[in-house]
Amino acid sequence: MSEKVLLAHATAFNQNLSCFLYGPGEAKYEDRAVPEISDPYDVIIRINYVGVCGSDVHWWLHGSIGAHSILPGRPLVLGHEASGTIHTIGPSVSTLSPGDRVALEPGFPCRRCARCKEGRYNLCKEMTFAACPPDAHGTLCKYFKLPEDYCFKLPESVSLEEGVLVEPASVAVHMARLVDVRVGQSVVVFGSGTVGLLCGAVARAFGASKVVLVDILERKLEFARKFVGGCGTFMPDSKVSAEENAARLIQEHGLDDGADVVMEASGAEPSVQTGIHVLRVGGSYVQGGLGKNIINFPIVAMSEKELTMKGCFRYSSGDFKLALGLISEGKLSVKELITKKVEFGKAVEAWETTRKGEGIKTLIRGIRD
Repeated sequence: MSEKVLLAHATAFNQNLSCFLYGPGEAKYEDRAVPEISDPYDVIIRINYVGVCGSDVHWWLHGSIGAHSILPGRPLVLGHEASGTIHTIGPSVSTLSPGDRVALEPGFPCRRCARCKEGRYNLCKEMTFAACPPDAHGTLCKYFKLPEDYCFKLPESVSLEEGVLVEPASVAVHMARLVDVRVGQSVVVFGSGTVGLLCGAVARAFGASKVVLVDILERKLEFARKFVGGCGTFMPDSKVSAEENAARLIQEHGLDDGADVVMEASGAEPSVQTGIHVLRVGGSYVQGGLGKNIINFPIVAMSEKELTMKGCFRYSSGDFKLALGLISEGKLSVKELITKKVEFGKAVEAWETTRKGEGIKTLIRGIRD
């Protein structure tokens, strides 16, 4: 179905055309009601761009992620990386006006539980997050509703396309803050996808003196060398042990007793193992990449080195603001990551582009009329 036909269909009904996923490999464009203001601090956003994330591809291929699955008869609208233009505001909204361009933080918590009160609202059990079944639809639609304080106004220097990248940049910022990346440190990043590249760039922006990106694909490392200025790169040898790869990485990049920080953004078991061995004693490790639920883990090395190990789940207090600040101040450039843009009616093409590993970040344009 062409975009022209889809738009005509939307005009005939409620004018909130959305892309629903019914299950693995089964997507349909259907109309639904335009969201309404239900809280005085709500805003309605006209979506301009939606980015494709690896999780979108996982939904497309499997219809589930972890314990979350699309239920029969309850299709899900995908999309959580998004930018848009304010369409309507609630009566108590004071910081945004219709026409403002915004980046969307695509989830909001209950604001009342213990985790919310301690500033870790990403761990709220009542989190409403875009494209999380069964009822929280995502941003691959014409209109989307959020609380005012989860929309971040874009300065003139930041385009709507770049605004989409604030979301993955916030993941990288959250990871860097979890392990307290500081001036003068050495940081090794495993995985050179979007989040890994942004981890390297954020570590550099935070003052890391040495940044090394690791991947098994030379084309990704070639891009990393251009994107993260002055970074080193490393391709592990799949035929040798994690200890041997770590020893070679340390030697080739002059890391002396090992890296200060490891940011793992691939989820691959060999990367996790190598990351533990590449750290110095007392080093810090953060896990952002998602892979198998259970892996073989070098627990003795972790204990003997007395490493600080942390998991990472999305982003939390201050991360979006800091990420947008880095982008708007020119300390973090994201536009180079955008390698393809497709029309709203070609979401499947966008997911397949990402599945095939073509380019870095594919964007889906919002409905244009």
